[in-house]
Amino acid sequence: MGLDVRAVPQLPDGFGERFRSGRYDLGDVTLHAVTGGDGPPLLLVGGWPQFWWQWRKIMPRLAEDYTVIAVDPRGFGDSDKPETGYDSVTAAGDLARLMTVLGHERFRVVGHDVGMIISYALAADHRDRVTGLVLAEAALPGISDVPSIIPAANRPVEALWHFMFNRLDSLNERLVEGREDLYFGEQFRTKGTMPEDVIAVYVDALRRPGALHASFQYYRALDRTIPQNVERARTPLAIPVLAVGGAGSRGASVAADVRKVAGQVTELVIDDCGHYVAEEAPENFTAAILDFLA
Repeated sequence: MGLDVRAVPQLPDGFGERFRSGRYDLGDVTLHAVTGGDGPPLLLVGGWPQFWWQWRKIMPRLAEDYTVIAVDPRGFGDSDKPETGYDSVTAAGDLARLMTVLGHERFRVVGHDVGMIISYALAADHRDRVTGLVLAEAALPGISDVPSIIPAANRPVEALWHFMFNRLDSLNERLVEGREDLYFGEQFRTKGTMPEDVIAVYVDALRRPGALHASFQYYRALDRTIPQNVERARTPLAIPVLAVGGAGSRGASVAADVRKVAGQVTELVIDDCGHYVAEEAPENFTAAILDFLA
């Protein structure tokens, strides 16, 4: 079906004519994705606490060279929000099955934040299918250094404390429910430069039924994801990987972490950019993706 632009705010001109929205039944879960463009398939996998809309600024240009698939992984956006399946093996398997349903056997992948964790797992678990990989702005559980409970002076506590908070069984949800604008708004303002009207779109999405609970599930599943990554790292990725950090966020740490799991790593640090690279620096990020994947 076509994308209903009336239901999605702040889209670039002509977006609804170029892209379509669909939900794809994979058996045990149904995933939502927005697709469009021509050329080799390029899967975009977003991060917490966002949904496919985070890619809106870069999708039109990418779609000139690629068939773009901007997916909501399980628990995000308009995808199903089951109770389980948020470890990296299961989440990556969802995306592999989605690409099969869409008719794409081999494809390139761009992942951000939690989407970077899932994208690494996808490339490592399905090595015959992922031909190019861009990983942006996340740590790799089980691979990256464990952050100190007292961060360094250049890494404020506000940027890190949510990792443990998000892993709580239920207290976090009880504290945040009805205060989504306070909790998630502060996350967006601390980690990057995000306009208030953009923050409001994400907050509204997180108020949908089941969305708040699902938003914490990837963090609660880290005890399963960590040993999965440790095992994957025993066999480094052979494909080229572009590791992207915002200078105001993880910066060169992204590439340093990715070099622990891949042999061909290109480092990119985007100046004047925080955590949300696709929204804060869309032109630079898009140009880097196109240049690297070409």
